[in-house]
Amino acid sequence: MEIIALLLGIFGAGTGAAFWVIRNLYYICQPSEVLIFAGNRTPLADGRAVGYRLVKGGSSIQVPLLERTFRMELTNMIIELRVSNAYSKGGIPLTVEGVANIKIAGEEPTIHNAIERLLGKSRKDIEQLAKETLEGNLRGVLASLTPEQVNEDKIAFAKTLLEEAEDDLEKLGLVLDTLQIKNISDEVRYLNSIGRKQQAELLRDARSAEAHAQAEATIKASENQRITELRRIARDLEVAKAEAERRVRDALTKRTAMIAEVEAVVGAEVARVQAEVAVQTERIKQVEQQLQADVVAPAEAECQKAIALAKGDAAKIVEDGKAQAAGTQRLAESWKAAGASAREIFIFQKLEPLLEIMAAGVPTVEVENLTVIDATNGNNVTKMASFFEQLHQTTGVDVKKLVGN
Repeated sequence: MEIIALLLGIFGAGTGAAFWVIRNLYYICQPSEVLIFAGNRTPLADGRAVGYRLVKGGSSIQVPLLERTFRMELTNMIIELRVSNAYSKGGIPLTVEGVANIKIAGEEPTIHNAIERLLGKSRKDIEQLAKETLEGNLRGVLASLTPEQVNEDKIAFAKTLLEEAEDDLEKLGLVLDTLQIKNISDEVRYLNSIGRKQQAELLRDARSAEAHAQAEATIKASENQRITELRRIARDLEVAKAEAERRVRDALTKRTAMIAEVEAVVGAEVARVQAEVAVQTERIKQVEQQLQADVVAPAEAECQKAIALAKGDAAKIVEDGKAQAAGTQRLAESWKAAGASAREIFIFQKLEPLLEIMAAGVPTVEVENLTVIDATNGNNVTKMASFFEQLHQTTGVDVKKLVGN
């Protein structure tokens, strides 16, 4: 009985020790945390040695008196970011609001940075540290971007901020899962003016697009109308062409009938004309014979008579011409024989009949005195006589009468 009691005591002591060990030294690691057993040196993959060992997603027993156990949560931490009066490129102060999701890194080697810098800190302290780090990175990113770039593409701005903050957070052992920019504003209303400008440009583009669409619609409608009109015109042309062909066929048919009718009429007329031609031919012969007897024969006789008379007249004219030529020849011979006085003789011969003709037209007058004076070739007496006569005719002074008195 003593042995049994001893065994039971030993078993009970062992069971109690096991229970105490399980209760106080056995740790189970949750999927959202990591266990750090500090105290023993543990070699790392890069050759370094640290004074702790890690357990993630499993369980382990703490070595009594040699190790101390710490838990580090790997769940997300939501951090509200707000940066006021952060000067952007160009000197415009901006206010940026955003939300970041961060967590402690659960993978090596970043987790060693988290253990060295964050182990023993409360979750609130870790969030504050991450917030200050992100706000500092946010100010740095804003300083390198213009307000237009920040406002136009918030996704690119957030991506740039992620890239900028990644190295700093990695040194702290933190991982930035997501970052969302909620609002960007400024006290000088610069972004508001940009927004109004963009809104005006969007409105302008919308109106331009609408006008372009309306123009395209109008052009399309006009094109459709043109196509419709062309089809209608083509249809009308086909109808007109068919109607014209029908009319041509009708005209050809009518033409054939009309040609046959006209040919019949013409044939009858030709037969009548041919019969009339025969009659007229006989009548022409009769008229020719009548004309021969009544007109041609007397005309031929008259013609012969006129020819004989013309020959007689021509003979007379020829003889007269010969006589005139002979007279002219004799006149020329007389003119030549008369010498220098031939001209005056010829003129005096021609003056006599001319004076007779002129005297015949003048009534009978009585001439009291006729004086002929040669004032050119005479002597001085004749020249004075000519002067006295001219003076009497022009002034009325009769010198001869005065001398006689």
